[in-house]
Amino acid sequence: MKIRFSVIIPAYNEEKLLPRLLDSIEIARQNCASADLEVIVADNSSTDTTAEVAEKYGCRVVKVERRCIAAVRNGGTQIARGEIFCFIDADSAVHPETFRQIDAAMSNKRYIVGATGVFLERFSPGLFCFYYLIKPLTWLLEMDTGVVFCRREDFAAVGGYDENLLLSEDVSFLAALKKRGRKNARKFIRLTGVEALGSTRKFDDYGGWHYFSLMTTSFKYLMRYGFRIFRSQEEMPEITKYWYQPKR
Repeated sequence: MKIRFSVIIPAYNEEKLLPRLLDSIEIARQNCASADLEVIVADNSSTDTTAEVAEKYGCRVVKVERRCIAAVRNGGTQIARGEIFCFIDADSAVHPETFRQIDAAMSNKRYIVGATGVFLERFSPGLFCFYYLIKPLTWLLEMDTGVVFCRREDFAAVGGYDENLLLSEDVSFLAALKKRGRKNARKFIRLTGVEALGSTRKFDDYGGWHYFSLMTTSFKYLMRYGFRIFRSQEEMPEITKYWYQPKR
């Protein structure tokens, strides 16, 4: 049977939140007549029962040992059979109409890549300021997060996610696809009304205002080392620790 969607989920110690995402994917699948899909969990050497939870839900599981989010996303695609790749983080959840809208968007040859965007699962003064600081940038730059989707052949053409990057691999990926799309007038599409759930657990762990100090530190490194800092754990240990040594 031809598979329309491969939903690829990078996961590290996600036994608690993965069921929420998988339940939401099943609801969205039922709401889309053409949503023949497979769910692939790319297990980044979890030390909990992430893989067992995924298998219980009928997911295909691939183990990726390298601690690099780009490598984990790419690892999931290695066993993917779908026409359209959909990437979503394990601590998220998808809107019930997600696959219906993605199906319609990818049936239109005008679009090469798209995203659903996110809404935050809770708000606080710090989260409110963070969200409405970032939101205009996503619109201005025509980039977003949530469920990110593209066709298999376009993913292959740009080489997938850049595994040289420890951070900002998602931005680089969208930029590469948009560049490819400009060759034949295909563009990015941001879906409306189907935002994915945006987890706030980093803010639960580090405080509502912590992201502003993190951005300041990141900018300091950027000015000192240039964009090569996104490739080096040694030059910015506190930044990579934030992303690669989570409190779970």
